[in-house]
Amino acid sequence: MKKILMASLVILLFVASCSIIQKPVVTTTDTNANTTSPGSYAPVSTATAYVEQKSSANTYVNEQYGFSITIPSGFTAADAPADGGYFQDYTIGNNEGFGYLTPTLMTNGDSLETIGNQAIESQATGLEKMKLLKNQEITLSNGSKAWYTQLTGYYPSWKADMEIRITTAINAGRAITLVLYSNPENFRAWNTESDSMRDSIVLSAPLVNGLPRSQVLMLSGGESSNPREYDPATTHGSGDYLIFEGLVTFNQKLEIVPALAAGWDVSKDGTVYTFHLQPDAVFHNGKPFTTADVVYSWQRAASPDTQSDTVMTYLSDIVGVKEMHEGRADSISGLKVIDDHTLQVTIDAPKPYFLYKLTYPTANIVDRDNVESGSDWYRTPNGTGPYRMTRWESMVSMTYERFEGYYGAKPSIPMVVYNLYGGDDFRLYEDGSVDIASVYDYNVERVSDPTDPLNKELRSGVSLCTNYVQFDAAKPPFDDVKVRQAFTLAFDKAKYLDVVLMNTDVPAKGIYPPALPGFNPNLEGLGYDPERARQLITESKYGSVDAFPKIVITTSGYGSYADSLVSALSDMWQKNLGVEITVLNLDPNTFLEDSSQQDYGQVTTSGWCADYPDPENFADVLFHTGAEMNKGHYSNPELDRILEQARIEPDVSKRIELYQQAEKIIVEDAPALFLYHSGDFELVKPYIQGYILSPVSTYPQIRYLSIDQSYWK
Repeated sequence: MKKILMASLVILLFVASCSIIQKPVVTTTDTNANTTSPGSYAPVSTATAYVEQKSSANTYVNEQYGFSITIPSGFTAADAPADGGYFQDYTIGNNEGFGYLTPTLMTNGDSLETIGNQAIESQATGLEKMKLLKNQEITLSNGSKAWYTQLTGYYPSWKADMEIRITTAINAGRAITLVLYSNPENFRAWNTESDSMRDSIVLSAPLVNGLPRSQVLMLSGGESSNPREYDPATTHGSGDYLIFEGLVTFNQKLEIVPALAAGWDVSKDGTVYTFHLQPDAVFHNGKPFTTADVVYSWQRAASPDTQSDTVMTYLSDIVGVKEMHEGRADSISGLKVIDDHTLQVTIDAPKPYFLYKLTYPTANIVDRDNVESGSDWYRTPNGTGPYRMTRWESMVSMTYERFEGYYGAKPSIPMVVYNLYGGDDFRLYEDGSVDIASVYDYNVERVSDPTDPLNKELRSGVSLCTNYVQFDAAKPPFDDVKVRQAFTLAFDKAKYLDVVLMNTDVPAKGIYPPALPGFNPNLEGLGYDPERARQLITESKYGSVDAFPKIVITTSGYGSYADSLVSALSDMWQKNLGVEITVLNLDPNTFLEDSSQQDYGQVTTSGWCADYPDPENFADVLFHTGAEMNKGHYSNPELDRILEQARIEPDVSKRIELYQQAEKIIVEDAPALFLYHSGDFELVKPYIQGYILSPVSTYPQIRYLSIDQSYWK
């Protein structure tokens, strides 16, 4: 299960100050424009969170980009702040000039001359009477090639002549540029020092944490302030599958395959599973893995003290989980230890999706000693997975190294580094700081263009996700089905998808996304009909919107910020129904817990992504009466009957037919306004091999990836 949240992105751009003798400054902006001004090269984020940079009085070394530069006497250097978008800035003499050292975009195979001339176009913006003094390939002191440009011109707005010296070198597909500015007279005085700085650039094999860059998978991410999101028993995401794992997992074909269980037997009646555990599996500290660890992990998840709001969704098929979760039992009666490596699990009925549920983090195995070592145990996790965490620097980076004691096939990539809050994903991908990046709506059109250099690296499809607006059917006025239908009919989702999402997503008629078994292409759904919506209000028990209580939309966000969806909902409902909407923003880190545990508004923005490819994961999990994830308190006995029948139906065709009947009831009862199925757009570097655009959130992608070493030679 993956909650779908809207987010605004802050892009960091470097802009040089408008004075010939001042140093550049760093500013922030909310635009994605690659803005340039005189004296700027529109550099992108250096992702300094994981850059190994070593500065001394006269030398700067950047291992992650693979270069060093010597700062001559008389030049003052300052390292860039985090997310500054450049490496260093310089002051020449007593403010007699300035400059900076910056990464530029990935070269995409462009020649050194092409990249060098692109730098001219950027730096000469606004320059009049430009004259090229030098524009040629040069050889640096250590034999590396670079492109060197020396030009002069006049900036009217500065009322001054300017000389610009640009040196660009390419290393491992990325360009590094040194730019120096001063007036021609000052450069004559500093000519020797300027040339020595240019020639001192030394290129080397890029390194990350001491390993060659070619052996490290670089990714970006955020960091939750909620410790419960790092605990497999309480997380609402796909979990840390690098560290933790369960008895089973998915392979590349989304088939259930052994993980900590080497195999299993199923009784004839389909209710007893006997798992045979991996005999050689150990935790990262060398502690042997046994059935006691499975029992502890699952009973901990079921314990009311843990307050897991996912355990009933994913483990309640096991006999005794419900009783323990409700505090009526001290253990799970359906678990029977045969020996250290054999566990018998009894479920309440034969259910074809039971093993699927064991792929979710709630079923993952934790080490009791680790968990009980203190409240911060999750910062030094001891799992059994293919990677172990070796470093977590809060708000900076998380580093994982391949676990050499892993019982199964070891992953190909030795190290994985997540750069936390390193900047915009798209720009980090462009400059080569990350290897995989999501593409959001505002960049989809660009990368979908076959002429764009990134197009060949684009992977696209429709995810197994459904975005929707949840109505609380237990609260007025949404306790009336006609009101729910009216609010659904009063929202023009086609317009929203066109104007706001730029048609990058697929409109939803029901709960099941395309490609999910049970998806019905002939489902009509509830369309846009404001006139019918107003009529339904008059037919409802309320008779008029004047009889409605205050309607509150609860969403994730800060302050008074309302995202585009909430704005669209408010505008259309006010226009078409005449209702005023109040917006309540909750902390994104605790949104799921807060919105379900507190009595907030009647409307919630929400979404659901498949944990496993089965319609039960949508219809039953989200809309059965009393279901843990039924946040809208919707109840329909007829729907419950159909869902309960589908749970144990052995015939696949009949089972799918039942789930389609269930979806039709859900759509007609309108417990939610189904909006769209998310388009999935990812950029993947050409040297990353084995990547699959998986529709399932719990697919353990990284363990199946490898890096083409020839790219880095």
